[in-house]
Amino acid sequence: MTHLSVEMLAADATEPITSAGHAQLGIAVLAGIAVIVLLITKFKLHAFLSLIIGSLVLGAVAGAPLDKAIASFSSGLGSTVAGTGILIALGAILGKLLADSGGADQIVDTILAKASGRVMPWAMVLIAGIVGLPIFFEVGIVLLIPVVLLVVKRGNFSLMRIGIPALAGLSVMHGLIPPHPGPLAAIDALHANLGVTLALGVVVAIPTAIVAGPLFSRYAARWVDIQPPEKMVPERASGELDKRPGFGITVATVLLPVVMMLAKALVDVVVDDKGTTVQRVFDVVGSPLIALLTAVIVGMFTLGRSAGFTKGRIATTVEKSLAPIAGVLLIVGAGGGFKQTLVDAGVGQMILELSKDWNISTLLLAWLIAVAIRLATGSATVATISAAGLVAPLTADMSTTHTALLVLAVGAGSLFFSHVNDAGFWMVKEYFGMNVGQTLKTWSLMETLISVVGIVCVLLLSLVL
Repeated sequence: MTHLSVEMLAADATEPITSAGHAQLGIAVLAGIAVIVLLITKFKLHAFLSLIIGSLVLGAVAGAPLDKAIASFSSGLGSTVAGTGILIALGAILGKLLADSGGADQIVDTILAKASGRVMPWAMVLIAGIVGLPIFFEVGIVLLIPVVLLVVKRGNFSLMRIGIPALAGLSVMHGLIPPHPGPLAAIDALHANLGVTLALGVVVAIPTAIVAGPLFSRYAARWVDIQPPEKMVPERASGELDKRPGFGITVATVLLPVVMMLAKALVDVVVDDKGTTVQRVFDVVGSPLIALLTAVIVGMFTLGRSAGFTKGRIATTVEKSLAPIAGVLLIVGAGGGFKQTLVDAGVGQMILELSKDWNISTLLLAWLIAVAIRLATGSATVATISAAGLVAPLTADMSTTHTALLVLAVGAGSLFFSHVNDAGFWMVKEYFGMNVGQTLKTWSLMETLISVVGIVCVLLLSLVL
């Protein structure tokens, strides 16, 4: 579920690092993925090392010079850590402040008091959907994971029963609803109407999130019955605390970055002149880095100071928050490196060229192209933009509603079967303490359900609109 900036997408469009034909590239992709899965599952090699080796195998089989394959991997790792990594770190700090101050306890205790066991999965998908509306998927994960893990531990719930609905709510928003970067880019490429796409996106998102979230979580909980990893579960605040932050101020602190990013999205929609001072100010205020950094600083006062923390205690909390996520950062970064090696080898372009002569429905064609690019590159944003660009000429005679549905078809395809070349796969695996097989049976299958249910809803709407 990796997000790419405009500059990164432009870099992806450079000349491939190999001149291999389609057959050789296809074999290289299969070889690279097979090596990664084999090293992790059979030889129990750490995922960070497996991803490095798999990337080199991919480059070698594709006939790329070793130095260029290494440069592609390093570039992808660096850009992923620079983007996603810093958000994970800031989210971890906010999560630790939330936990140590007793703020997370306050949220969990309130939720458990208000929602029964049967209602909880539905409550989680709703909360995740609202929180995930304006923010990056990765930001949503780091904001919600502490709450998910604490609800699971305190309420004695199945991790999958609570975690899958939360992930489904976030993922559906990411793939189908503007102002996320993928849907916005597709709207621009296809000249779709933003308001119509947003309205139809909500219509598609609701049943999709229900099926892939609360309903699928029943089966996922049977297939993978595990406890949250102890190192990831925020501990209950120390009994030495005389007080803890109130529910209102705690929720406000957690939602602060959401509000800041939503404000930017609203300004993007309302302000026509993109070069105004207001636009530039909100571009800064609503950037994920600034939004999370602000929340961390505010949290030091609203959470830490409210709990009676001294400056030294706050500094210690921040320091302790970073150690547990070191492995997560390396694995997520290596997943980004593998993705970049795929892109630089020309795999995405290969898929585009092979799909040009497919003779099927435009909506289904757009979905299939996005699926193929997603499987090959691991990037939902690259899949969305590439597929939208390919089918853009076909929108000339389309109605406003069908053009919007085309955007949603592309978005649904871009979420299909997240696996080892997606940084989001490794984030979920590490946060939930699963092995590769368990992650495939839960997270990857959930993403596939979102994609399939999404395109079915789009095709049904196309029959009545």
